[in-house]
This record gives sequence, C-alpha cells and structure tokens, in this order.
Amino acid sequence: MIIKISKDFTDTPGARYKNESDYSGEEFRDSILEPKFTEAEKNGEKLIVDLDGGYGYPTSFLEEAFGGLARKLGSERVLKVIELISNDEPPLIEEIKGYIAATK
Repeated sequence: MIIKISKDFTDTPGARYKNESDYSGEEFRDSILEPKFTEAEKNGEKLIVDLDGGYGYPTSFLEEAFGGLARKLGSERVLKVIELISNDEPPLIEEIKGYIAATK
C-alpha cells in the first residue's frame, strides 16, 4: 500500500494543526495516514509513504503527522508498518523516524 503525499494529499503541506492552515499535518494524519496505516496493518502489509514531489515539508507538519500517529498508536507499532521514501530529500527519512521514536 502506498501513499504519495504530493498526489494523494497536497504538494504544499501546511502547518501542524487544522486550525492553523490548509493541508495540515493533523489533517493528513486523520484523513489519510491513520486510515491507511490501519488498513495496511490489518492486511499484514507495509505502508509506503512517498515524500517525493512536494515543495518542502514544514517540521510541524511532519512531527504532527508521524509523531502524532506514534503518540496515538505507539512508536514500535508505527515503525514496524511504515516505510518511507524520499529520493528528493533523503534526510527527511531519519528526521521522521526521529519524531516517531521520540514518542517512546
């Protein structure tokens, strides 16, 4: 299962919360990331999140989307299911993994 953020959500991610901007990390987590995560986990699949094709990711967007998912479901569980792709900005992968791991 694959989520390509630039096509499935937006190529211009916003701030942390829905009340701060359109295309927020909270909106992405609630409307796309968590439902797809739940489906992938239920089916025993990896959830591949492709970060390529966007115009950059605010730190607050990434922390709320991925760190927020880990706060809700547990970091080990999230790291077990999610696989990240970022050929445009490879350092994003470790940054996101750091947000997920910080919720332990």
